[in-house]
Amino acid sequence: MNSVTDLLQSLIRIPSVNPDGDPGTEQCGEGEIAEWLGNFLGDRGFNITAEEVEAGRPNLIARSPGPPTDSRPRILLGPHLDTVGVGGMTIDPFGGALHDQKVWGRGASDTKGPMASMIWGLLNNHDRLADLPVAVDFVAFMSEESDQFGSKHFARNHAHEYDFAIAGEPTELDIVHVTKGSLWATLEATGVSGHSSQPEAGENAILKIVDSIAVLDQELKPLLEGFTHPVLGPATLNVGIIQGGTRANIIPDQATTQLDIRYPPSLSQTGTATEMLASFLADKSLPVDISVSADNPPMELPADHPWLSRIRSIHPCSTLVGAPWFSDAAHLNAGGLPAICLGPGSIKQAHTKDEFIRVADLESGAAYFTDLIAGLQI
Repeated sequence: MNSVTDLLQSLIRIPSVNPDGDPGTEQCGEGEIAEWLGNFLGDRGFNITAEEVEAGRPNLIARSPGPPTDSRPRILLGPHLDTVGVGGMTIDPFGGALHDQKVWGRGASDTKGPMASMIWGLLNNHDRLADLPVAVDFVAFMSEESDQFGSKHFARNHAHEYDFAIAGEPTELDIVHVTKGSLWATLEATGVSGHSSQPEAGENAILKIVDSIAVLDQELKPLLEGFTHPVLGPATLNVGIIQGGTRANIIPDQATTQLDIRYPPSLSQTGTATEMLASFLADKSLPVDISVSADNPPMELPADHPWLSRIRSIHPCSTLVGAPWFSDAAHLNAGGLPAICLGPGSIKQAHTKDEFIRVADLESGAAYFTDLIAGLQI
């Protein structure tokens, strides 16, 4: 392995597609890439543990070389192992091709590029890892792209072992210290089926959903906009999916819609987003129920946090920013482990049909983490 580019190409060529939703391939799961990384880092002196969170889908914990009784403060570099699906891609998702000074393939930006940069930074500091005043581990999480089971499991079982975490994401090497929470909720309406020639004899579940969506758009959206943040802006509502009915000549007795609510930390001060949505539905007597709810917390690490100050003393040009998207860092923070997002590459390339990362950005990331780890010597 001669360069960080070689490493990234190897990582892309190991499929690790999240199996949820529509993966677009049968090559799913994080087991193979976790095994490869475990062997790669284990051969270089890291103490490897693979913790199976779901069948064949582990978190990988690679503890830094150090003394047998290592009582140093610990931090971790933590990208995620999984990628989104590959359906509709216009390039070979697992080719790892190198041309036009870019590395192409699923995960090049999100988040195998940041992963490769983190690992390269560790390898460049290999001879000093055991003697640093801070132990620097590599932890890779499963299932970030849906449900974040990996980071939730890690936070429950290991947050107390660490002082700080850097979740690997394509942030253009800006420090993302505040992000929105994310509520994905499915609303369900039921009706009474019948022949469409006599619609008055039934209850149309689709119309119940449509009418409810109109109220959400007209009345809930303005309420959400009252919850705002100087960096993130206001809470938002998106109606992403409507489903229902079986035939045009049958009154539909079932319909659903799926909502995505993104919200800043101020909303969670009054309770969860799920509780707010349920209260709104009840207050307006809307004929729908919440059938599924996945509510992920917002994240905000104070700008004057000691670890942010330490990073910025090593990299004075680092900029503190916020992001509307969600990551493992939020669950680590919620579990008591201060965390941020940081890595090379652009979120604009994540999940695209022709995903890539520029080699220059990848190399900048490797240099950034090399200097960051070396700077912990002080």
